[in-house]
Amino acid sequence: MLAAKILQAQKIEVTGLVFASAFFGAQAARVAARQLGIKLIVRNFSKKHLALVKNPPHGYGKNMNPCIDCHALMLKLAKKEMRRGKFDFVATGEVINERPMSQNKRALKLVEKEAGLGGYLLRPLSAQLLPPTKPEKRGLVNRRQLLTISGRGRRPQLALAQKYKIKKFPTPAGGCRLTDPGFSGRLKQLLAKHKKAQADDIELLKVGRLFWTGKILLAVGRNHEENLKLKKLKKSGDLLAEAKTIPGPVILIRGFAGRLKKKNLTDQISQYLVKYNSKAKNQQIEIDWI
Repeated sequence: MLAAKILQAQKIEVTGLVFASAFFGAQAARVAARQLGIKLIVRNFSKKHLALVKNPPHGYGKNMNPCIDCHALMLKLAKKEMRRGKFDFVATGEVINERPMSQNKRALKLVEKEAGLGGYLLRPLSAQLLPPTKPEKRGLVNRRQLLTISGRGRRPQLALAQKYKIKKFPTPAGGCRLTDPGFSGRLKQLLAKHKKAQADDIELLKVGRLFWTGKILLAVGRNHEENLKLKKLKKSGDLLAEAKTIPGPVILIRGFAGRLKKKNLTDQISQYLVKYNSKAKNQQIEIDWI
């Protein structure tokens, strides 16, 4: 948002571009675009991104976040959008050394090269600490009005937000689930059990308590909202179970090694239905297969 404001201050027309995947969405960008008064292009790259997450050439960050490869992929696709829309250059809100692994000078140069954007990738917040880009050399952007922000502190950015009267902005930590240790643990376990996991399998990792029995995944709803979500996530081959006579969780069962058989799962499902309903202790549970 700040990068866009800095360019808008130079009377440069800005169009937003955001990528959505199984690990992050576009809602924050939609809110930002409305505040900025700009058009927004939304591109879902879930399939390409998931393939990258499974096998990142430059490895992972602290958790399951392949930040360098993810940035390079998004910028590579941004280059295509630049050509398709006949834009002059691509700009990002990156700041040198804000993230030590993925936003140091070496990493910034690397993703620019791998994206094929040499000379056409502008980082307005740190531009004066980086070599001049082609739009600066051509006079499309006034380099003197670009900034020299670096490091992990956020005070300069917060001051700019106040200057530009930006009242709503995303938290500094960002919204990528791959940086979350808990979610990363779930994802590692899924990929260990099923290397060909797809986006609809990833969605299941976001809901309820998860339990594995061999290559069978059981997702147990923790509340009414999650029960409804699990019902919506059911796909062909899945099973859904809940207790007939008592209130309790919905359980979605998904197998990754052959067809599921209800009779083989009855005892285990009953245990979970009792475990997560204190009023059902010592009761014989009758299962309703939805």
